[in-house]
This record gives sequence, C-alpha cells and structure tokens, in this order.
Amino acid sequence: MKETHVFGLPLERGRWIFVLLGLIINICLGSIYAWSVFVTPLTAYFASELGKTVTASEVLMPFSIFLAAFAIAMPLTGRYIDEWGPRKTTIVGGLLTALGWLLASTATSVEMLYLVYGVIGGAGVGIAYGVPVALATRWFPDRRGFAVGLALLGFGFSAFISANIAGLLIPMVGVMDTFRIFGAAFLIIILICSMPLKFPETGWVPHGWAPPASAASETCECDRSRMIRTPTFYGLWICYFIGCLAGLMAISIAQPVGVEVVGITPVLATALVGVFAIFNGGGRPAFGWLTDLLQPRNAAVISFLLIAGASLMLWQIPSQITYIVAFCVLWGCLGGWLAIAPTATARYFGTCDYPRCYGLVFLAYGAGAIAGPQLAGFIKASTGGYIGVFPYIVVLALVGVVIAFFVLHPVGNRN
Repeated sequence: MKETHVFGLPLERGRWIFVLLGLIINICLGSIYAWSVFVTPLTAYFASELGKTVTASEVLMPFSIFLAAFAIAMPLTGRYIDEWGPRKTTIVGGLLTALGWLLASTATSVEMLYLVYGVIGGAGVGIAYGVPVALATRWFPDRRGFAVGLALLGFGFSAFISANIAGLLIPMVGVMDTFRIFGAAFLIIILICSMPLKFPETGWVPHGWAPPASAASETCECDRSRMIRTPTFYGLWICYFIGCLAGLMAISIAQPVGVEVVGITPVLATALVGVFAIFNGGGRPAFGWLTDLLQPRNAAVISFLLIAGASLMLWQIPSQITYIVAFCVLWGCLGGWLAIAPTATARYFGTCDYPRCYGLVFLAYGAGAIAGPQLAGFIKASTGGYIGVFPYIVVLALVGVVIAFFVLHPVGNRN
C-alpha cells in the first residue's frame, strides 16, 4: 500500500518538515565556521592552564583539518546514505560530530585537537552533511534547488548562531566547558532530528506534477562511473571549485580587509562578519530558486558575474560602502554555490546514484576550502596588501563564466 501521509500530513505538505529537520541538523554541523571565536581563548588556555606556548596559526590548523576531513568523508560515505538510509547515516555522523566536540574539551595539546576535533569531528560532518541534500532532491523534484537551498541555509547561517552562543559561554564557563556544552547539545539535537528521516517511495512525485519537457530531457540517470566520463561533470567540478576558491579567498580575509584596507574598527569588522554570514546562508535558497528558474548554467554565470563585479568594485573603489556591499555579495555567492552544485548534479545526472555522484562533485568544495585561504595569504605576502587578492578573484570569476557557458550542458545534449 502506497504511503499517502507523513507527519500526519499529506505528502506534499509533510515533506517540508524534512527540509526543516535538515536545516536544524545543518545548524549543528555548520558550527565549524565559528572556530575563529575559539582561537584566542584556546591560545590563552594552553598558555595559562597547561604552560604551553602555541601560535594562532597552530590553533587555526584544526579548522583546516576539519574541512579536509569533511570534504574527504562525504564522497567516501555517500553510498551508505542509500545502504543505511538517511536516519542511520545521520545518527552515525551526528555521533562522530558530537564526539569530536566532546573530546576536544579534554585536549591537552593542539596535536590532540587536530585528531579529535579535526579528523573525528570533520568526518562526522562529512557523513551527515549529504543526508539533508539527498532528502531534498528526492522529496522535491518540483522545487529541487529551492528545497536544497533551504536545507543548507542552516549550514551557512550556523556561524551567526554558534559564534554568538560561544561568545557568551566562553567568558562564563571557559573554553573547554563550552566544547562540552556544544558537543552534548549537538548529540541531543541531531539524534532527535534524525529519527523521522526517510526517503519517499521509489518513483514518487508530488500529486499532479509532471516534470517540464525541458527538465525531463536534461536529466540522465547516471551512476558515478558513467558520470565521470561526461564533459559536463568536469565542467561542473571546475566551476564549483572556482566558485568556492574565489569565495573562500575573499571571505577568509573579510575582517582584515575591513580594518587594513577601508579603515573600519576591528570591533565593527568582526560584527560585520556576522552580517555577512547571514548573506552566506541566504544565498543558498536564493540561488537554489534561481537554479530552478533559470537552469544551472545560467545561475552559475550570474554567480560568477556577481563575484567579478563585487571584487572589481572593491579593488577599484575601496571604501566602507563598497566593502560592505562587495562582501555581502561575495558571501552570498559562496553560499549560492552550495545550492547550485547539488541541484545541478541532480538535474544533469539524476538521483539514482545521487549521494555518490554529489560526493565526488563535492570534492571541489574541499579543494577550494583548502586552497582559497592559502592562496589569499600567498598573494597578500607577495603584493604587500590584501587588496591585491581581488584582481585574481576577478580573473577566476571570468574564467568561470566561460567554462559555465560553454561546458555546463545537459548530458543528453552531448550524446
């Protein structure tokens, strides 16, 4: 007997609760972006409590290791979303994420943080991250980009929430107890939210909905081995990499650019980073909606043009106004790529092997996350100032426009 209701509601209405649950899970998973709040307290803790002198760079390393473990774990574990189902996969990922935070509270060295927070916590996020995306693509064939963007809104918006909570807790209870509180909270929240998760029955579509002729002709149900033999995959991977590389080059220097280039106070620059995080979160449903409306190629071109325009504006006319506008756009476009890429993967390659297909595409984000901040630092050291980063972002974005326009085409159009 076919299922007609979920959460006591008709499927077409009840499916939105899966998006809400995914958003809440992603708020927990995305707390990694609040790591900068922990850097100074951790440095002081190691010095005062343990008598160890550590540099800010050493305390920043868990962030990079976390992102690397996150990016590697996702494609390696994508197949288990189908084998275990969304509930069990989220539970495993949530347990490891919480364990990483809890064990971080016992760290007696930065090397221990690299392992427990970076590797264990990062792997947990990599395992769980793909579930809300996979759920949205299967429950919302009619609004795939918008639903994916809403589910991922939590990940981008998380820094605004978790950074403020951490900023309140650390002076009250100390940095290590803050790790414990976060770990315990994530364990409870993720486990509760994971319980109802499930995929729709095979072949389910919303009542009365049929894919438009253009969308139906674009989708090719590829497995991963077939996907990697298509030019579209490589075009999407490179565009995703450029979008993340350009975005992360910019946002990794958002605070120092405000202070050193346009002359605002450190306090205001730090506060504005929280505002930019809102645009990072909001860019996901916004570009998801655009991807549904205009197709992935056109959404990608718009994103790259916005990145180029914002960077050019700040490069040529550095001021407080252009700084705020440019970084709102740059953070929003980075968030947008976290919706464009998963939606394009489903649109071009189907959903039959989606977790493994998108896991491979997602490696582009990991590569951009590692290379972007490092490249920004290298350019700053080479040119003597942060403003020298932005001409390179302009060039990268324009390269992205060309690749997106000429290579991002439905697989069926190349047969």
